[in-house]
Amino acid sequence: MSTSVSDQLVGAVEALAATARRCCQRRAVILAGAREGGLEAARVLLERLAPGTVHWFSDAAPPGASASQGSAALALLGCELDMLVFDAWSGFDPDAFGALTGTLRGGGLLLLLTPPLERWAQFPDPQNQRITVAPYAAEQLSGRFLQRLVRVLESDPDVLLCEGGRPVRLPVAVVPAAAPCPEAVIPPCRTRDQQRAVEAVVRVVTGHRRRPVVLTSDRGRGKSAAFGIAAAQLIQAGRKLILVTGPRMKAAQAVLEHARSLLPEESHQGIAFRAPDELLRDSPPADLLLVDEAAAIPAPLLEGLLKRYSRIAFATTVHGYEGTGRGFAVRFNQSLDRYSNSWKQLTLAEPIRWADDDPLERLVFRMLLLDANAAPDAALQGADVDSYTIERLDRDQLCADEARLSELFGLLVLAHYRTRPLDLRHLLDGPNLSIYVLCLGQHVAATALVAEEGGFDAATAQAIAAGHSRPHGHLLPETLAAHQGLAEAPGLRAARIMRIAVHPAVQRRGLGVKLVRHITRQAAAADYDYIGSSFGASTDLLKFWDRLGWLPVRLSIQAGASSGYHSVVLLKSLSARGERLVGHARERFFAHFPHQLSDSLRNLEPQLVCSVMRNGAHMVRLSAADWHDVEAFALQQRLPEVAIGALWRLCCMALEDGDPLSALGSDEKALLVARILQKRSWQECAALIGVTGRAAALAVLRRAVAKLIRYYADQVKSANDCQRI
Repeated sequence: MSTSVSDQLVGAVEALAATARRCCQRRAVILAGAREGGLEAARVLLERLAPGTVHWFSDAAPPGASASQGSAALALLGCELDMLVFDAWSGFDPDAFGALTGTLRGGGLLLLLTPPLERWAQFPDPQNQRITVAPYAAEQLSGRFLQRLVRVLESDPDVLLCEGGRPVRLPVAVVPAAAPCPEAVIPPCRTRDQQRAVEAVVRVVTGHRRRPVVLTSDRGRGKSAAFGIAAAQLIQAGRKLILVTGPRMKAAQAVLEHARSLLPEESHQGIAFRAPDELLRDSPPADLLLVDEAAAIPAPLLEGLLKRYSRIAFATTVHGYEGTGRGFAVRFNQSLDRYSNSWKQLTLAEPIRWADDDPLERLVFRMLLLDANAAPDAALQGADVDSYTIERLDRDQLCADEARLSELFGLLVLAHYRTRPLDLRHLLDGPNLSIYVLCLGQHVAATALVAEEGGFDAATAQAIAAGHSRPHGHLLPETLAAHQGLAEAPGLRAARIMRIAVHPAVQRRGLGVKLVRHITRQAAAADYDYIGSSFGASTDLLKFWDRLGWLPVRLSIQAGASSGYHSVVLLKSLSARGERLVGHARERFFAHFPHQLSDSLRNLEPQLVCSVMRNGAHMVRLSAADWHDVEAFALQQRLPEVAIGALWRLCCMALEDGDPLSALGSDEKALLVARILQKRSWQECAALIGVTGRAAALAVLRRAVAKLIRYYADQVKSANDCQRI
């Protein structure tokens, strides 16, 4: 045995491993101290314990060992490990830690290698590079996230803590209570929860149409296996094709493997994977569509699948490493109500990979705040929304206040279901970040994360505008310079609202508006030139920001891979220089956007087009000849193709003015955008508004243009009357 690894350490770990096996639970061993000592201790322990399946998350794994770094760790999802060596010296990646610890099965051990705990918060962690922004260097970042990890580890009674090759604190010896006799379960199901889930999925096919089921659980409860078992049962009963989809083929592999393990080889073709966008594009028929890890799929794709497939089931993880089922549920439940006759939710609580009350699961939840919860609805529903307070948080105090931190992070998770453990690290250590909270009583009712951007010197600003430099973490100035050609943007100071969340119990009561206005005043007082935000564009969100006077200056030409939405950039000026910048940005945007609608943005929702173009740069007006042409189309029988230039200018003008659209019905607005601006075919236009053929769609378009002509005629008449008065 190595002299750097004591007999006491080996004996303590062997005893811990025996307890873990006996209880079918997982345990954690912290190997703190010098790195070489930790690596040597891990090698000795692996040699003595001889576990079956081992994985190293490290850049110093032994030759030939199964090892990964960074996002490569996610390839192990669906695997099961007996031992995980997580080397924090190579960087504590919160997302990888959350994913890999979930692959440990009952009886397994986590060996966490760390610097000396009292110095870990000062360690120049390689992961700092992921959240640092110019002009800060990675070594300048605070160590709040690591400081909190140390506090959690030192306070956990189930952790075996070792320093310098020797145990310094043994776990509290607790004899687990005898497990109650389990309910009878029909194989291959392993728990009663899983059996109920299988039965519910089967009923989606055998029962009435449009009655989906949603399975939710923490990891290790057998959701994917339940999908696979149900699929196999349906295929054995004569169903021809079960389709499976998910955020990645790898994520759905467990469903396919479980199903095929229960079927003869000649029936394996009865279940197949299809990517979400492929399903929406080709609409292949299926007896059932299974959507695994639904919270990691963009919301517009999920809604499209729900509308397209009448027999569909969803599964998602409640406390996920890459998204959360709680935020997913808040948003997606509304779609389920809208597009299904009724739907059922089942929660799988009983673990399959390990026994109940698992110490490692509790520890990981605390370390990554996977169990963070927003304020209870009841605590806010009766609150007086006029008696609010707004403050900018001191993050040192926030790090030390576990209750406040949990409530804050829980609200972000609830509002943004793509929240990941790395976001907690950014929240605590991001160098250019400010956190604002709006509280009702002692509870967080709304919050916003604000990043400081821009303020570069002239040479750097020019390099950014020329595309030679792309400083991480400066989204607004880089976007304006690189995509809008505004070379002055990087030199100006910007505040960007990265995230904003209002508790569901008090939404639509003006709290978000109050919070943004407060932040805007604070930014103006601090001599920022402009404030802005970028997010996945939707009509409801654009209405919110329009109330605040924020103006769109860019819309991405492609939908985001993670959100499924086109990202929009909105700005509001705070200084004279900022006002000039916003004006130039609007001009550049409207010089291109109407033309993009018949090109890269041809399939953008017409309602969203109306929202984006409202209060535009007013770059288009009609001549007398144009008015004659549009009148000939609307009031006579001139073909739209003959008068298309004049109609295009009328449509742009009406959308930029905004108010004329109030005279139109939703179908009329949709057709103006789809046919005149986006150049969609008559067949597409007719399908869009639910009429049969060109003639019916043409009649709606003529009616829309006639209403716009009357609106502008009334405006001219009113103006003339005013002049006479």
